[in-house]
Amino acid sequence: MEKHHQDLQKGLLPRHVLFIALAGMIGTGIFKGSAATLQTAGPSVVFAYLFGGLLLFIVMAALGEMASAFPNSNIQNLINKAFGFRISFIVGWLYWFNWIIVIIVELLAAGSFLQFWYPSVPLWLLSLLCSVVIIGINLFHVKYYGELEFWFAGIKIVAIIAFIVLGSLILFGFFPGSTPDAISNYTAHGGFVPNGMEGIFSAFLVVMFSYGGAELIGVAVTETKNAQQVLPRVIKGAVYRVIFFYILPILIICGIMPWNEVTGEDSPFVQVFSISGLPGAAHIMNFVLLTAVLSAANSGVFATSRTLYSMAQSGEAPKVLLKTSQKGIPLNGIMITALCILAGVFMAYLTPEQIIGHMMSIPGFTIILLWVSICLAQLKLRSQYTKKPGFQVRWYPYTTVFAIIALLIIFIAFIFNKSNLIGSVVCLVTITLLTIFSFIFKNANR
Repeated sequence: MEKHHQDLQKGLLPRHVLFIALAGMIGTGIFKGSAATLQTAGPSVVFAYLFGGLLLFIVMAALGEMASAFPNSNIQNLINKAFGFRISFIVGWLYWFNWIIVIIVELLAAGSFLQFWYPSVPLWLLSLLCSVVIIGINLFHVKYYGELEFWFAGIKIVAIIAFIVLGSLILFGFFPGSTPDAISNYTAHGGFVPNGMEGIFSAFLVVMFSYGGAELIGVAVTETKNAQQVLPRVIKGAVYRVIFFYILPILIICGIMPWNEVTGEDSPFVQVFSISGLPGAAHIMNFVLLTAVLSAANSGVFATSRTLYSMAQSGEAPKVLLKTSQKGIPLNGIMITALCILAGVFMAYLTPEQIIGHMMSIPGFTIILLWVSICLAQLKLRSQYTKKPGFQVRWYPYTTVFAIIALLIIFIAFIFNKSNLIGSVVCLVTITLLTIFSFIFKNANR
């Protein structure tokens, strides 16, 4: 018998929170998206990942500072506190929309990886089975969800470390399949910056999509024990680890194989494992890719259901979304997410190739807007701190303002880039509709 419990359970440990954030960030973006960024910018894409990592660090530091100043407040609470109902409504629903798209993309990717072993089974059916598993996981007590996500993310991290070690051995000639002069791949084929600054800049959309998920730390904070002490340490650890897990693998891939031989059909990671000649390497890597995308989808269901719960608390979503199970799980939020996933799987059944391609271009836009709103909230709330938080952004306000300006420039450049037309239109239409709904919903609440 389900009851209306109005509180989420504080069942997440520090390691759970760190790995939930890592799980959200280490998914399709690195294992598959790295092919797109390499094709766009060549080896110089590391500059895009480094600059994106710098922006990520500033955003996460701002989030950590606010969470220290206002304990038990997640992203939604902080934005509401800073800007009130309307902005919080728009940002909250935009974030939810962002994660719905990411979940669908990750689950469709999971189905495609399963086809490696079951080629005769249709994509939509395999994706549907993955969806059922992920929704089921999120109906358990949050501590079990956190534990499973910890191991899910652990597999990905071990795989990337193994890739870095194996790739380094190949790169420096200690392994069969090594290239005679690996370093030449950094300078040949157009040089280290083959497509100039334009190539680096064009790669930012996928880079932002890849780093999106770090803010899950700010979503999970209300279900974390001793969050005020834990959060700053977790944020620093997550940022350093993610930059490490992106930059080194990209440099290794570029050294082992010419950047213009990255096909995009297979993950660059699979291509490098194939070069190694290890028996069963393709099966091992396919398993890792499968767990990676399932893990990211798992984090997405957590993010969407908690965002809806938080918005329902502040009147930005229907109060029916406050319903929780006896285990403290936001049931109705998970059910709405499940219905959206089913709609995505059905669209993939109708037009699989077109849908996935268009969907991949949207999350980069929404993540940028969310990061800008976090930085703006910090600027607004700094004067409202009742006591000085132990964790603060260095060189405030210059670092926060720098991040806002940089993110807005990237966003505007994306909007006016013709190759991003579908993503731009969907993003702008969504923001317009949410703005209209914010007025309607606020009047209805009154």
